[in-house]
Amino acid sequence: MNVTNYSRVTEFVLLGLSGSPELRPLLLVIFSLLYLAILLGNSLIILTVTSDARLHTPMYFLLANLSFIDVCVASFATPKMIADLLLEQNIISFEACMAQIFCVHLFAGGEMVLLVSMAYDRYVAICKPLHYMTIMSHRVCIILVVIPWGIGFIHTTSQLAFTVNLPFCGPNEVDSFFCDLPLVTKLACIDTYVVSLLIVADSGFLSLSSFLLLVVSYTVILLTVRTRSSASMAKARSTLTAHITVVTLFFGPCIFIYVWPFSGYSVDKVLAVFYTVITPILNPLIYTLRNKDMKAAMSKLKSRYLKPGRMSKVTRNACFPETM
Repeated sequence: MNVTNYSRVTEFVLLGLSGSPELRPLLLVIFSLLYLAILLGNSLIILTVTSDARLHTPMYFLLANLSFIDVCVASFATPKMIADLLLEQNIISFEACMAQIFCVHLFAGGEMVLLVSMAYDRYVAICKPLHYMTIMSHRVCIILVVIPWGIGFIHTTSQLAFTVNLPFCGPNEVDSFFCDLPLVTKLACIDTYVVSLLIVADSGFLSLSSFLLLVVSYTVILLTVRTRSSASMAKARSTLTAHITVVTLFFGPCIFIYVWPFSGYSVDKVLAVFYTVITPILNPLIYTLRNKDMKAAMSKLKSRYLKPGRMSKVTRNACFPETM
């Protein structure tokens, strides 16, 4: 049958996390609180790094950029999911669906490479400490941030190219809370086996190559730390623990989802929630709970802006602005 005779799908139905109406209020409250926590936690890190001169270093510059990407990762689908739970309307237009696919691969791909940039920063700091500030110049830091966005853009463009021209003419129900690429391609009214393999190969290559670079980097770092003094080892281990934990939390779900054999494949909604909501909320906790510099800077920020006298002055100025 000629696919040009089919009517084109103009919208998709997102089945969400659960079809039970009784669970909607609970899910609405939970994900609204989680999303608010993501915004507050990551914004606090960005504000702390930018406002404290002691944190104007390559490591914290990259950390602030990670927090920004985490906000982006959480924001491409979570607000839509919350709105669907609130309004009980799970419809998304074809264009908005393609936009979600573009965003998820842009942000997720960029975050993978940014984690490699952060690993390189730690490698230079621990393995070449005397040349750290020379190597990690302002120009290099900018490059280490621009490259992830560039690779993420190339990755998402190649992924979207596989999908945007597919003929969608029949089923339009996506069994997830956002337009996940493998699920959307399965709805096309042609055989998408080859396209599915290309999608998996593309995502798998980026995920595995980034993961292998991280494994090699942190292995070299840990071997170097073992030859140093106990004091250096303790300080480096504290930093490395946070980095390795974040890498594990991020790459575990991504590799499972996008490198799993495509035949008989279905997205695990729990894992989808994990890397779009849980990881962005855990990253601020992981990087701040064991980081003395961040905790000190946050305490300083709190004392600067949350003093009773300061708060009273801010409130008074907001409520009763001085007239010119």
